[in-house]
Amino acid sequence: MAKEIDRQRTSSALAVVRQHPVMVLFALSPVLVGLGLVWWLLGAGWAIALFLLLAVVGGVVVLRQR
Repeated sequence: MAKEIDRQRTSSALAVVRQHPVMVLFALSPVLVGLGLVWWLLGAGWAIALFLLLAVVGGVVVLRQR
């Protein structure tokens, strides 16, 4: 039963992203501004490394909550 609830939440979240991409962009804007500042101050390599680190940590957090 818990798997079905996860599927429903996943499909609901994807529907929100499809219907309101600007809202998702607004929600992610602090992260994008932070990456832009790191890029500007420290260079592209550090910004890419930070992006990869954030993506991995976010994936781990999402998978642990399952």
